[in-house]
Amino acid sequence: MRLFRKAVLGAGIATLALATGQAALAQAYPSKPIRIVVPFLAGGSVDTTGRTFAQKFTDAWGQQVVVDNRPGAGGNIGADAVAKAPGDGYTLLITTTGHAVAPGLFRKLPFDPIKDFTPITQIIGTYLVLTINNDLPARTLKELVAVAKAQPGKLNYGHTGLGVSPHITAEMLRFATGIDIVSVPYKGDAGVLPALLSNEIQFAFSAPVTASEHVRAGRIRAIAVTGLTRGAGFPGVPTTTEAGFPDVTYVGWVSFFGPGGMPRDVVNKIASETARVLKMPDVVARLPGWGGEAAGTSPEEFTAKYQSDIAKYAKIIKDARVPLVD
Repeated sequence: MRLFRKAVLGAGIATLALATGQAALAQAYPSKPIRIVVPFLAGGSVDTTGRTFAQKFTDAWGQQVVVDNRPGAGGNIGADAVAKAPGDGYTLLITTTGHAVAPGLFRKLPFDPIKDFTPITQIIGTYLVLTINNDLPARTLKELVAVAKAQPGKLNYGHTGLGVSPHITAEMLRFATGIDIVSVPYKGDAGVLPALLSNEIQFAFSAPVTASEHVRAGRIRAIAVTGLTRGAGFPGVPTTTEAGFPDVTYVGWVSFFGPGGMPRDVVNKIASETARVLKMPDVVARLPGWGGEAAGTSPEEFTAKYQSDIAKYAKIIKDARVPLVD
């Protein structure tokens, strides 16, 4: 009996020590600089969001938070860098729904999309804007489809890499309408926009933050948004459903991940700080330009959504017969 009591007491002390240690870890975090990996070129919507949070985290925690752009392979190069980093919370990934698309699109990934990442929080929910070159004789989505059908294989569409949301959404349009269009990948938003302005590509599903200025200036036209409702930054532009194409709806996300095995208390601290930043007036004012609505979900909520989206987009890719990428 005495040995049993000692064993129970020892287990209790060990549990208390573990909990105390975790609390101390969260309280001490961060004790050195943090790196936020952006898997796209500088200047795009995800980069803009990442730099905003880097500054807000720096201000809140008194430790420098830097952005590290690692573009390429539809976001997989940057994601792989995070997957192989220590799971201590000092290397984070900010990325899009394309991270959930990749497992269903690529034949082989350099990481395990579940085991090698810790989902932290969804920052914002996003939509895309269908933008077209001014020389294209179309004012609506139906007219764009008609032009594409009249010129099979002649219209180029740009996107920010295989498997990211603009690519998958364009493939959804292709599958829904039967049009023959040509995919032209770029490393980031900063590559797509000049190509659209110069008529190197004729249309693109663009992030609102990169399209809005040029749409307002009349350099390109916005003919549809992919959300369930009209975007705050484009109130006069119909949704794809309103335009007659309900199968071309896309509602995505921008979110934080860390490497696999991150301490739960550190994950919770990052998630709660993200939610706090999203309520700041200057950040709220930027959300329409980012093309999103604040989310700030719990780690548990976002983990469930991430895993659900992996299955969802794998089915879309299969049904649309999107060729798998080697």
